[in-house]
Amino acid sequence: MPNDLVAFLKARLDEDADVAQRCDRAGFSAEWTAHGAAVDFGQGDPTGVHAVIAHHVALHDPVRVLREVEAKRRVLNRHTLSPAEGDPERPWDDRDDCQFDGDLWPCDDLLDLALPYQDHPDFPQRYK
Repeated sequence: MPNDLVAFLKARLDEDADVAQRCDRAGFSAEWTAHGAAVDFGQGDPTGVHAVIAHHVALHDPVRVLREVEAKRRVLNRHTLSPAEGDPERPWDDRDDCQFDGDLWPCDDLLDLALPYQDHPDFPQRYK
């Protein structure tokens, strides 16, 4: 099934967005900041961690994660194959969105989006 990688990626993005949204609902601010070796989650005392870790965590606050999820969803929408009209082995032919013109699907852009999730148990094995 050509869209199994797209479906897999959409599920992972849904999970990322859900976790980011739950942080805000749990009383944490949607934007986090690093202060030396502490991360300010927008409530009470900052949690003390190593400065590099604090900075990394703050860079991945829920607001940024949700923006990243939305951007990746737009990319996925350009790569979701429509029902084939013609050769079912080349469903990407005559498309105006994804500019893929190779012999194999998915294109490198879609494979790159999937790379961070390669160790996920639901990752389609044929794309590893």
